[in-house]
Amino acid sequence: MAQDQHTHPETLALHAGWRADPSTGSVAVPIHQTTSFQFQDTGHAARLFALEELGNIYTRIMNPTVDVLEKRIAALEGGAAGLALASGQAASAFTVMNLCAAGDNIVSSTAVYGGTWNLFANTLRPLGIEVRFVDPADPEGFARASDDRTRAWYAETLPNPKLEVFPIAEVAALGRGMGIPLIMDNTAAPVICRPLEHGAAVVMHSTTKWIGGHGSSIGGIVVDGGNFDWAAHADRFPTLNTPDPSYHGAVWTEAAKPLGPIAYILRMRTCLLRDLGAAMSPMNAFLFLQGLETLPLRMERHCANAERVAAHLSGHAAVTQVIHPSVMRGEARRRAEAHLRGGFGGLLGFELKGGAEAGRRFIEALRMFYHVANIGDARSLAIHPATTTHSQLSPDQQLAAGATPGYVRLSIGIEHIDDILADLDQALAAAGE
Repeated sequence: MAQDQHTHPETLALHAGWRADPSTGSVAVPIHQTTSFQFQDTGHAARLFALEELGNIYTRIMNPTVDVLEKRIAALEGGAAGLALASGQAASAFTVMNLCAAGDNIVSSTAVYGGTWNLFANTLRPLGIEVRFVDPADPEGFARASDDRTRAWYAETLPNPKLEVFPIAEVAALGRGMGIPLIMDNTAAPVICRPLEHGAAVVMHSTTKWIGGHGSSIGGIVVDGGNFDWAAHADRFPTLNTPDPSYHGAVWTEAAKPLGPIAYILRMRTCLLRDLGAAMSPMNAFLFLQGLETLPLRMERHCANAERVAAHLSGHAAVTQVIHPSVMRGEARRRAEAHLRGGFGGLLGFELKGGAEAGRRFIEALRMFYHVANIGDARSLAIHPATTTHSQLSPDQQLAAGATPGYVRLSIGIEHIDDILADLDQALAAAGE
């Protein structure tokens, strides 16, 4: 099937990157559960290792099942190429490590997932990579925090727990003027946002969440937008513009030219994935492909249900605040409307009058909602971030990220809305006892 940029996401999710197996006619993507691949001859093997052509060598680096997932998600995001990884955490780490060496820095939004914050603030620091955090409410803060060793800016489209849509277009434009790419974590907004269209250079997802949708597999993916000229800013990106001793002196911006505008993702595959080995398994790729086929439909229901829940909780006596783009006003609402299409996302937060203790009673009274450390399942989920997902942060860091003591996060599923509201109402009644 021929692809173009105007193809609708409902169609791309079913058809991009695959039609049928040429040898068997299989319509479903086969699970290539193998470590290695037979070369046609010695010349073929040499060409693959020399990057004169792309192909399968070893599943740690590339696999046909995983390849279809990479192509399909890249098409959904409007990017040039994708690289699937073993987890969303691996994807976050790889996006930064692909550009940074000791002594370099990136600038990150303060509104990021707690695990990402810990990765940036603690795990990367001993490696010599500094992460400078700035408030996304002020886009100019990214520019002020940057210097000649800044390799990228990083943010989440729809960050939890604050759920205020990041100003992608404004920050991306500032960065491009300085030769700095914007990396967007689009985990919470698949289909409803395409950050590359707003100027981002790289997009990543935890496929564990909405893309998979079934809570059965762990994975991540990075999409190279193919829209950033890394060679034009050679001094800022030495990892892509100087000879790489780990790959016979390849200069990635030159090596990628015969293959397309994929220097960023090509280096990530041939160096980081090869050496660190955070490969997605073929079985998990197959399961993510199953989830991807219904993603556009599920996102419609996730968004519609969440909007109904936000409206319902906004009028509840036990709730002091509801956090969801559909009930926001001012600049937060403007940014949401500028970047999201087809809904405001399936994540929702709220504050209970009784604070942390009321939150505990609420969580323990839920009957249908699952109390799990995940988001994006087809089923509805709930958690108390301050004592779980953001517990590694200091109190001040928790407040900066939006994980206040009384905050409860909901990931609204695709169940019937009446059943969702009934479970919330009985748990809220228990919280107030």
